[in-house]
Amino acid sequence: MSKLITPDLVRLDAALGADKEAVIRALAGIVVSANRSASAEGLAADALAREATANTGLPGGIAIPHCRTSAVSVPTLAFARLSPPVDFGAKDGPADLAFLIAAPAGGDASHLEILTKLARALVRKDFTAGLRAATTPEDVVAIVAEAVGGTPGGAHVAAPAAVASAATTGSVAESEASTSTEAVTAASSTESEKHVSNNNVSIVAVTACPTGIAHTYMAAEALEAAAARAGVPIAVETQGSAGSTPLSAETIANASAAIFACDVGVRDRGRFAGKPVVSSGVKRAIDDADGMIADAIRYANDPSAPRVEGTATAAAAGGTSAESWGGRARRILMTGVSYMIPFVAAGGLLIALGFLLGGYDVAGVRDQIVANYGIFNLPDLAKIPTADGGTMALEHALFGSPLMAYLGALLFVLGVAAFGFLVPALSGYIAYAIADRPGIAPGFVMGAIAGTVKSGFLGGIIGGVLAGLIAHWISTWKVPTWARGLMPVLVIPLLTTLLAGVVMIVVLGKPLSALMTGLTNGLNSLSGGSAVVLGLVLGLMMAFDMGGPLNKVAYTFATTGLTAAAVASPTATAPLKIMAAVMLAGMVPPLALALATVVRPKLFTPAERENGKAAWLMGISFITEGAIPFAAADPLRVIPSIMAGSAVTGALSMALGVGLRAPHGGIFVLFAVIGILGFLIALLAGVLVAAGLVIALKSTSKVKADDITAVA
Repeated sequence: MSKLITPDLVRLDAALGADKEAVIRALAGIVVSANRSASAEGLAADALAREATANTGLPGGIAIPHCRTSAVSVPTLAFARLSPPVDFGAKDGPADLAFLIAAPAGGDASHLEILTKLARALVRKDFTAGLRAATTPEDVVAIVAEAVGGTPGGAHVAAPAAVASAATTGSVAESEASTSTEAVTAASSTESEKHVSNNNVSIVAVTACPTGIAHTYMAAEALEAAAARAGVPIAVETQGSAGSTPLSAETIANASAAIFACDVGVRDRGRFAGKPVVSSGVKRAIDDADGMIADAIRYANDPSAPRVEGTATAAAAGGTSAESWGGRARRILMTGVSYMIPFVAAGGLLIALGFLLGGYDVAGVRDQIVANYGIFNLPDLAKIPTADGGTMALEHALFGSPLMAYLGALLFVLGVAAFGFLVPALSGYIAYAIADRPGIAPGFVMGAIAGTVKSGFLGGIIGGVLAGLIAHWISTWKVPTWARGLMPVLVIPLLTTLLAGVVMIVVLGKPLSALMTGLTNGLNSLSGGSAVVLGLVLGLMMAFDMGGPLNKVAYTFATTGLTAAAVASPTATAPLKIMAAVMLAGMVPPLALALATVVRPKLFTPAERENGKAAWLMGISFITEGAIPFAAADPLRVIPSIMAGSAVTGALSMALGVGLRAPHGGIFVLFAVIGILGFLIALLAGVLVAAGLVIALKSTSKVKADDITAVA
């Protein structure tokens, strides 16, 4: 492997420009002059594009412009000690130490490991003090080699004695500051056990920046140092370009609070659901790590602290870092479903609003408008012809208004478009959960193919798994260095789409289509007692794990049926009845437990009574997870009770012929309900049954006072 930095990549006490753009371009020119790149313009453009997302100036007079780029084939570091210093956007003033870090677009793990070690070194005062005291480019190269554990591609090189001394001491002021910091750290470690035992606080953190090269690891280093000074244990997950070793479920479950220092989304954020959280960009973690640690300690004991959305589930109590096959399958499916739900909610509510404004024949109104005017022009609605040559029937539009009919048709078009992504999103993010980003595009394509061969959500699940497995397999291939950059953006998506697509169309297309056709015909034929049994089963599934796999299977089953009805057969009633039964059954658990805390508050701990207040809103909004705190505290009595209530509601909903055109929203989508009286009767019956059973079962064993105190 080539060396990360060589003397010809170093400039000492150099005037490279008046502003950061000029400095970056000059550093790119230095890289080219050292024969490490053929394109100074391309390298500078990539570094400036990264700079545009956030300033790379850091406290202490440091600047780290960096990028992943095809302009270099090996990791390269150009360094300049600037005279005069140049402003890179740091709060404490201009930078006199500037590093241009260039990582190859297809760099392998060893490349990236070196860069992560360098990034962590940048927050250490001894490292920067040594660079300021260096007298020759060779001294700088030696200091960098020491920081990354040896010269890349060569033997370990120790820093010259004079430089090493300067790196340790620097100026008198820096020496005193360093000594003071070490003293504080030593004192913290001495008091650490006492501090932790008194407060029982531990922290987990995630750091991530857009390129995942420098700030990700500098933020982690800063947080770890700050936690040591505070005497608090911390575990940091760096989601960077060098890969990520996820924190174990046990570590997350035992943590008192979480810190997200990220400029991009936190990967698998749901693992931290329910934890008090301190959130910021990576720069705050670098600039003010002590403040973030202090906030996390304070939040750990603050019931009103901001928390990661969602509720902790069995994943948080897994107890081991090794993921079982069952746990892995659950995680993969849940990833696909969680990314699919926003499409369901947006599309379903838009379609429901379309029916509200345009009437039950909104699909016909849409077809007339598109056929005669196109959707892009506001037509003269009163003159739109119907199939029989008359004018458009408006008796079912809101207020009988042509404008409402047109708006309804427009919303319906938007909703159907959103629903078109439902199965592709499910499939794409299942593939993502298996193979990471290279699996997304093939997964989406397999979801679209599932629609083409009419295999529905079942085909989407199978296609997503197939795409993910193939993409993961291809990513393990050993390829030449020059081809590594092409793998995730070209080779893996292309070959995966080709291989998985052939299997989906040629091998699985007809069997899956036949299976889904039979299932659909069976559902459409349900009536009387069989429909009631289906409602009962769906109710049991919705309540059993309250947002877990069975709950999501029932919900996905209902929403995909609703999708098919909205797009292909707006007059079909069976999918509407299934959707109503599923949503009503999902509303029962939190509402029943909220009611029970009001009727018999002494049977519940103070914390549960507080949860009961929130459960009212969660229940009427169709957020079944509002029941999880109660079930986690007393599963043997709570879960059977709410399952019974939800089963009653699902069965009654089917028996009373309740229908629903919206996939979410609870009582806030009553306008989309067919049979509002039956809707309310079914809901009330299930809530009363579940609440009554919870109270009866809890009354058989009196809650111990010490249990209440412990929870409180």
